[in-house]
Amino acid sequence: MKILLTTLWYAPAVNGVVTSVLALRRQLLAAGHEVRVLTLAAGPRAAAAGGVWALGSVDAGWVYPGARLCAPGAGAVLRELAAWGPDVVHSQCEFGTFGPARRIARACGAPLVHTYHTVYEDYTHYFSPSRRWGAAAVRAFTRHIAAQCDVLAAPTPKVARLLRGYGVGCPVALLPTGIDVRRFARADRAAAAALRARLGLAGRGVILYLGRLAREKNLDELLALAARLRAGGANAALLLVGDGPDRARLQAKAAGLDVVFAGMADPAEVPLYYAAADVFVSASTSETQGLTYLEALAAGLPAVCRADECLDGVIENGRNGWQYRTPAELEAHVRALLADPAARRALGARAAAGAEAFGEQAFGARAQALYAAALRQKQAQRAAQRGWAPCRA
Repeated sequence: MKILLTTLWYAPAVNGVVTSVLALRRQLLAAGHEVRVLTLAAGPRAAAAGGVWALGSVDAGWVYPGARLCAPGAGAVLRELAAWGPDVVHSQCEFGTFGPARRIARACGAPLVHTYHTVYEDYTHYFSPSRRWGAAAVRAFTRHIAAQCDVLAAPTPKVARLLRGYGVGCPVALLPTGIDVRRFARADRAAAAALRARLGLAGRGVILYLGRLAREKNLDELLALAARLRAGGANAALLLVGDGPDRARLQAKAAGLDVVFAGMADPAEVPLYYAAADVFVSASTSETQGLTYLEALAAGLPAVCRADECLDGVIENGRNGWQYRTPAELEAHVRALLADPAARRALGARAAAGAEAFGEQAFGARAQALYAAALRQKQAQRAAQRGWAPCRA
């Protein structure tokens, strides 16, 4: 098959969507498919290299920090990709590249598959003073997007139920993103120890959060944990890896606490941060799947994360970590793990052993099955429009 993946974000950017697209591309290429990627350039000029086409773009930070919109003059690139004739167009973002994805799919008669990566109801504070109005706008917007797609792909059952609850008008299929499990399981332990020393964390318990520093990630809860641990005399530090619109405020609030802001990590070094930590934590209230949780488990790192439906079957209480519901539970689990290296090792070993179920090979296989089903449905629709139905064996 010829498969076009379209995404607002792509390497070298680091986030869950980019991780998903890179993993999917690797698996589709390994299966022998032709794959091209359409994304946005960092400036107004279009570019193409290595199977990746980048449309010129303009800043749209007023919508969301770091967001960009497609600049005028994209027609030549879109005509080139349409002439290539993709069998399937798989969109990964609702903004920026969704319009181009729809145009190419229609020009080729290809099914448009769209993965719904973001629960926008958790982001209404960026564009609406009223959460109720914002949630209503999100539901209407999602139905508008769905009406232009042949199928919506949901990373978790939580998202699938959410989409069906919105009343979307196209089929919803489950498509969990997979990760490169071995990349995290094989981190260089000596290099991880050197990183820990470089950050001034040698000889201390290290509690790791890795991700965007943004309001919806609920990082104030982790700073409150750091404050309680310090007050209780714990020899531990909170390591925050990542960047985002809330960093300056968080750094000011963390003054005097045992908190290290490492900034954005080189993607090649990300496994080292997991290997350098003792416990992974997240207080996020806005996850659709939470790929960093999967990465932590693959690295053999016990995870303590705010309870969320998307973590069902992922974080299993007492087996590979804990899902918590209150700040007191978060503190109790973290303290217990820091105080008991044997328990950390046991949970970490079970985490690593179970991580293979979240591998990217399974992700690639599910995506290919979804594409085949979407193609069959598209062919059936064309046949119905011509007034006859295809034979079924």
